Amino acid sequence: MNPRQEYQSRLAHWRDARRHWDRRYRQLGNARLLVGVAAVAIAAASLGGGWISPWWLLAPVVAFIPMAVAHGRVDDSLKKASRAAAYYERALARIENRWIGDGSQGERFRDPKHCYADDLDLFGRGSLFELLSTARTSAGERILAEWLLAPGEREDAIARQQAVAELRDRIDLREDLALMGEEVRAAVDDRALKSWGEQPPVAFFPGARIVALVLAAAAVAGLALFLAQALSLRWFLAAVLLEVIFGFWVRQSAIKVVASASTPAQELELLGSLLERLEREAFKSPGLAALRASIAVEGHVASRKIHHLRRLVHHLYSARNQFFAPIAAPLLWTSQFAMAVEAWREQCGPHVGRWMAAVGEFEALCSLAAFAYERPQTVFPELLESSEPLFDAAGLVHPLIAPEEAVANDVSLGDRTRLWIVSGSNMSGKSTLLRAVGLNTVLAWAGAPVAAARLRVSRLNIGASMRANDSVIDHRSRFYAEISRLRDVMDLARSGRPTLFLLDELLSGTNSHDRRIGAEALIRGLVEHGAIGMVTTHDLALADIVASLDGRAANVHFEDYLEGGEIRFDYRLRAGVVTRSNALALMRAVGLDVGQA
Repeated sequence: MNPRQEYQSRLAHWRDARRHWDRRYRQLGNARLLVGVAAVAIAAASLGGGWISPWWLLAPVVAFIPMAVAHGRVDDSLKKASRAAAYYERALARIENRWIGDGSQGERFRDPKHCYADDLDLFGRGSLFELLSTARTSAGERILAEWLLAPGEREDAIARQQAVAELRDRIDLREDLALMGEEVRAAVDDRALKSWGEQPPVAFFPGARIVALVLAAAAVAGLALFLAQALSLRWFLAAVLLEVIFGFWVRQSAIKVVASASTPAQELELLGSLLERLEREAFKSPGLAALRASIAVEGHVASRKIHHLRRLVHHLYSARNQFFAPIAAPLLWTSQFAMAVEAWREQCGPHVGRWMAAVGEFEALCSLAAFAYERPQTVFPELLESSEPLFDAAGLVHPLIAPEEAVANDVSLGDRTRLWIVSGSNMSGKSTLLRAVGLNTVLAWAGAPVAAARLRVSRLNIGASMRANDSVIDHRSRFYAEISRLRDVMDLARSGRPTLFLLDELLSGTNSHDRRIGAEALIRGLVEHGAIGMVTTHDLALADIVASLDGRAANVHFEDYLEGGEIRFDYRLRAGVVTRSNALALMRAVGLDVGQA
């Protein structure tokens, strides 16, 4: 089945499961209510009227207990089916281009000063991040964002390609990850966990664990021998006195452990299920195999270590139970388990950050794998070793446009042709072309497939100026914001790093005389520093710059045409300079009286 059919089939299965478990949930709820009513009636008949024996009250109790257990299990199954249905509804929305506004938008990763993030719609509503991200932890979202914000090294990007290719068809694996509970996304703070694991050790005196065990054994033995009338009570009291002294000695350290252990243990337990699922997989690609190996600790898998910590913390806090506290005190229960938790942290704490990173990287790879599966028309690009900038694509489209609506174009920059001047009327596709080039470059070096029939691309550092805005707070005009960004782009090219520049309506905030001089100087400077790129313009005078660049630049354009009195676009890229503008026609179309030409 194709991705749409596969998702529809799975969605139908989980919707059926949700209806089944919802029906069972209501049936058990009604049955529990009937048992409760019966219990009230039996109580009235036995305790109030004395008509029947009070022993009959055991019947509703015996019936209620298994019903309560079954009701809890059915509730868990209902929540699981609901999560699965929601997961496939979102997946289908991505395929059917209904995904905008429903996913994680990555707003916390936005940086207005970044050289291309805002210009290429990396974050926010309808962004590349919202389309890609299926991560459930903050670490997964952050790692995916980092891959989009900077080009990876070639070896890393190729390793990600191999991992994504292996994960692409593992739908069951991605489904399992999605069913592990919404609480994972909300609860886990990976940086705080890493910090907890790497904190300096809490000091207990040498041999404290042995001393505690001996004292607890002595207290138990003293009490047992006293009850057996083999020893007097003072031996037990002497052991308790020594325990009190010991307790004061380690009190501050134990309090510190108790105060800090609960939240990390709970959050690690949530991650334990993710790690356990990862541990069960057998991977062939080197990157995934290394990722799986990174979560082992001294030959033991991470999930077992985490479950062991959870048991220790559970026992640690059980001493707070008012019924168990009198028993826990002579056993030095709190001190012993506090030291056990600290021993766990000393052994495994330094690995917590690595576990979090592994989970985050795995989730980021699964996000890219879902994109690869849902967009079967995408291809993995050829990532070039060359230090010379090159972008050579056939059938390139914008990855955020629905595949059935996108119009493909060929783009080739590098070698002899370093610059394209893109002219065309309003709404003809100029800015979309620039973003298609930029976003596919981002995808390529993140390790993802690209929206093209073929792409060969070198490792490029992107500098874009497409969405400059004024700021009253910062006292910056739109023009000042634009030239500040252009300075950043120029600095990128001057640094010697291979640069791809994408400049939309260059210097549109000034007069045509200054724009012509400034634009020519800027473009010439970028080309002279070895950068490649594209510049869009409405000002056809800027197209004349091509003639002054000794064959290193070319003019291309988009056209429009009239059909039935309306302006139409075919979004096909053509060689040369556009010969007409539709600005006046568009103004008339929205009701502005601009006269006749």
